[in-house]
Amino acid sequence: MRTPSIRNALEQLHRFLQSLTIQRRLSPNTTAAYGADLRSFLRFHHGSLETVTREQIQNYFRFCHQQKISARSNARRLAALRAFFGFLHQQGIVEVNPLTDIDTPKIGQALPKVLSESEVNTLLQRPARPTPLALRNHAMLHLLYASGLRVSELVNLPVTSCNLASGHLRILGKGDKERIVPFSAITGAIIRDYLEQARPHLLKGKASPLLFCSNRGRAMTRNRFWQIIRQAALAAGLTKEISPHILRHSFATHLLAGGADLRSVQMMLGHADIATTQIYTHVDTDRLKSIHRRFHPRG
Repeated sequence: MRTPSIRNALEQLHRFLQSLTIQRRLSPNTTAAYGADLRSFLRFHHGSLETVTREQIQNYFRFCHQQKISARSNARRLAALRAFFGFLHQQGIVEVNPLTDIDTPKIGQALPKVLSESEVNTLLQRPARPTPLALRNHAMLHLLYASGLRVSELVNLPVTSCNLASGHLRILGKGDKERIVPFSAITGAIIRDYLEQARPHLLKGKASPLLFCSNRGRAMTRNRFWQIIRQAALAAGLTKEISPHILRHSFATHLLAGGADLRSVQMMLGHADIATTQIYTHVDTDRLKSIHRRFHPRG
């Protein structure tokens, strides 16, 4: 049974999450991640938010460490708690933010996993049996690599946002920020084949504003596309772990390796901060170091 203090804490959490959606215009996925992290703390604390102290916050992170929670996840939880208690302080719920002097855990910058260009070519081979579903999956995989979209952007992409004549996508990304992403004539031809030969069969006379739909003519889920990309990797004989985000990482890394400037890649990915994009320069640096060690006489 929930005590009054727990009910009040959950109500305040609900108000905070609403503010993230309405005022800060964060995506549903980001808001859900904040909610999950903060509920973890509320399950640990059990008491009134007004009485939370710096020591209790530290005890919570000791508990997280004992549970083998990674430094990166703890840094995210700390960021969520800072934002939540900052909100409570602004609302006059708490007099002092107990997280003011707590340092963020130091974490190493994990380099994103990428596919080689030959692995991408293997994954994106045209299906031997061009069924409507195979053509749809092929078009989705090809467009994901060609444009570097987030999986949520891909499965929610409207038909009207794909301009085949000019070869570009109009993407409404995080924070409702719009960006333009070009794609090649090859990608355009693959999408056109899907639109003409596959999409009408999937819709079965139904109408849909989305470019890609399920075999029942409905919107596709993120989880379903994860299954599609894994099945495609297995069928292609690739043993690497492959996810939608790995194709996005590969898109950025291959662009930079080919000579694209960092600012252009940032715009195509929809990163608010160029520092987020700079991680891909480290990926290419690692490749160069590997080549140097392999071929240089004093490598």
